[in-house]
Amino acid sequence: MIENLKVGILGGGQLGGMLIRHAIDLGLSISVMDKDPDAPCSRYTSSFVCADPKSYEAVLEFGKGLDVITIEMEAVNIDALRELEKQGKKVFPTPDSIKVIQDKFTQKQFLLSHNIPVVPGEAVEDRNDLYKYENKLPGCLKKRRNGYDGYGVMVLKSGAEIATAFDEPCVLEELVDIKHEIAVIVARNEHGAVTCYDPVMMVFSEEKFVLESQVAPAQLAEGMKEEATALAEKIADALQLVGILAVEMFVTKDNKILVNELAPRPHNSGHHTIEASTTSQYEQLLRAILGLPLGDTSLHLPSLMLNLLETAALAADRVEKLKALLAIPGAHLHWYGKKGSRIGRKVGHVTITGSTMEAIAAKAETIRKILN
Repeated sequence: MIENLKVGILGGGQLGGMLIRHAIDLGLSISVMDKDPDAPCSRYTSSFVCADPKSYEAVLEFGKGLDVITIEMEAVNIDALRELEKQGKKVFPTPDSIKVIQDKFTQKQFLLSHNIPVVPGEAVEDRNDLYKYENKLPGCLKKRRNGYDGYGVMVLKSGAEIATAFDEPCVLEELVDIKHEIAVIVARNEHGAVTCYDPVMMVFSEEKFVLESQVAPAQLAEGMKEEATALAEKIADALQLVGILAVEMFVTKDNKILVNELAPRPHNSGHHTIEASTTSQYEQLLRAILGLPLGDTSLHLPSLMLNLLETAALAADRVEKLKALLAIPGAHLHWYGKKGSRIGRKVGHVTITGSTMEAIAAKAETIRKILN
């Protein structure tokens, strides 16, 4: 029975916390490893190991008593996961697929090798190497590794800004004339069964490059939903994915789809699935890695998700603001319980559901006013 399986998560942030919540529904107990002793998951499981998921020895030791290991972050030790596989542990997503995605340039090369359209880009080793590509500016510079929530991304408008650019391996991408940013979450199990959630529309901060809001379903031109989901399924098959994969995409002004980035784990573009879909992304991940049938991905309610970022106003009057938010019908609050949250840090999200997008948008505007 699945309740006897010992499941471990590398990474103890809010994604892991939401995964634990859904694991409880399946009768599972979860072990978690994170280097932060105050990580959100430290409060949600009695099997919390404070250690670095990038450490070979720590990951190997963590995995010894487990049957199945998954991730909620990409910055993990691949060699240790490969050794655990040799010992008979199930590791999903596979170490090979995580390795492809850990490096943004390797990820881009992999996609190109499978004829997936991507944003054109060049690998640069350091700040000085950028001068070779000065004639390609303006462009978007991304750290090849360890970028998240807008960190590790900057726009270079001209060669005059190279002196302040990241001084480490990066990818310099062309600036794309974007109409929309969308995402598709795809799930695949060991038997090759694949299913997709409908595309969602994403709105990012132009200054911080962090997701501000997300709308489901995305309103797209005819045929684009099918094109986006077909691309996601093709990528999942190419990776031999077991688990879930978030595929972030750009829709250009001339209605072409370009794949931006991949995340082989639960993703904030799928937060809405908890309230708005028949099967949440978290339950779907557990189904995929535990050999259970994949769930129904139907959207039964339209929704809008707002990321909650720490602000001075929110920190100063947190309780009253959250009380006001919770008084709004259809507003579902997810508070991450992070300690010592700095300004700009993601501290929670709220998913708003309703019968029409007009009513949902009005509630979202009320929430923005409350928070600010």
